[in-house]
Amino acid sequence: MNLRDLEYLVALSQELHFRKAAEKCFVSQPTLSGQLRKLEEELGVILIERTSRSVLLTPAGLAVTAQAKRILAETKELTDIARTYRDPMSGELHLGLIPTVGPYLLPHIIPSLKLHFPELQLYLHEAQTHTLLKQLADGELDCLMLAELDHMESFASVPLYHEPMLLALPSDHAWAKRQSVSLSELKGEKLLMLEDGHCLRDQAMGYCFAAGIGEDTHFKATSLETLRNMVAAGSGLTLMPELAITAQHLDGNICYIRVIDPEPSRAISLLYRHHSVRRPCFNEIAKRVQDSLSFLVRPSA
Repeated sequence: MNLRDLEYLVALSQELHFRKAAEKCFVSQPTLSGQLRKLEEELGVILIERTSRSVLLTPAGLAVTAQAKRILAETKELTDIARTYRDPMSGELHLGLIPTVGPYLLPHIIPSLKLHFPELQLYLHEAQTHTLLKQLADGELDCLMLAELDHMESFASVPLYHEPMLLALPSDHAWAKRQSVSLSELKGEKLLMLEDGHCLRDQAMGYCFAAGIGEDTHFKATSLETLRNMVAAGSGLTLMPELAITAQHLDGNICYIRVIDPEPSRAISLLYRHHSVRRPCFNEIAKRVQDSLSFLVRPSA
């Protein structure tokens, strides 16, 4: 048994397809399949149910895969420990971001990170919050940048910035010329929202429910850009994170105004596993993110 065999098993558990798992591991399908058969022979149990149509893990396969993930994560931790003492700002770093943060944050921070940490190889992964948290817990990702929620206490975090949500409305709306609107004035309105699974939806809905604001259930968007296009078409109002509003979005079809009393907002943080040896690296990255955004958004308290 070797670590590579465990990597093959984990890849197959994720893809449930021999060819795709082989491609993910950069080996041929016969190589991956053959090594997994040898692993089964060595352990003396069947790990994989093979049929002409599907690949399934047996109960033994599921248990062994879970342990394999832990072993691979611990092995990576050993490598990280050595790198931390040698050069904390070098090597691979797998960073996860949510879809309502990644596209709007990365253009501001990537140039600075590349300039100050040229030996750091960033790998970026975008997914919804629940997926990223599982990948972080399993050791597949090193850290995350996302909106921090109450149920994330099992991870350590570094505050990055505080991001208000602005009201996006069609340019011909009665409020379009206003500088701000109080949250209570939106009572009775129905706002366009993202679909279930986006933490921004949960945060926005929290403010809306408290103020008596409803959701337009006729439409749920998969992205902020879809929401933006719906507002531009005159289909309703929505809340938009401040970083998602740039000069190119001020095209005359949509107006963005401040919401006050209270101001809807979210706190964006960098999350990592407790006791991670790469904490010095995460702290340095957090500082660069804060510096890059100092003129755009408020720092987190």
